[in-house]
Amino acid sequence: MAKRRSTFSPTQFLTQLAEQRRLWEPLIEFDPRSRHYMRLAAEPDVEAWLLTWLPGQGTEWHDHGGSAGAFLTVRGALTERYAMVHRDGPPRIRPELRTVGAGMLRPFGSKHVHRVTNEGPEPAVSLHAYAPALLEMNEYAVDGGRLRLVAAQRAGQSW
Repeated sequence: MAKRRSTFSPTQFLTQLAEQRRLWEPLIEFDPRSRHYMRLAAEPDVEAWLLTWLPGQGTEWHDHGGSAGAFLTVRGALTERYAMVHRDGPPRIRPELRTVGAGMLRPFGSKHVHRVTNEGPEPAVSLHAYAPALLEMNEYAVDGGRLRLVAAQRAGQSW
């Protein structure tokens, strides 16, 4: 697939979106079976989502198919684990954890691989933006301290 670039800033978009609470706050709901998500914007240059997380809910290891992105926690706290991507082999899991609390923004580049979870006692709410819009996401399985690609999801087919 050809590499797509966007001049749109996911960080700038999220900052503006967060200030417009009346647009996304009424859409907040929690699902006891899995994290809840809702697309808020879908344009070729940018895509935005609202996600809610009950304690213990999270994502699998994944990337964003070459899109850069950011997430902003607006309620609660999220924990991010991430992997270093190398040219000479599979992504390697870093031991560090990042806690992204309410009001904190976490930007990332187009080669970012991570796993995000709500490890706190309270529900969490976050806004996510990707530029350009997501066309694919790749899922990974843990193989020792490395990650192994196990599945590719495509926009319009998987979500």
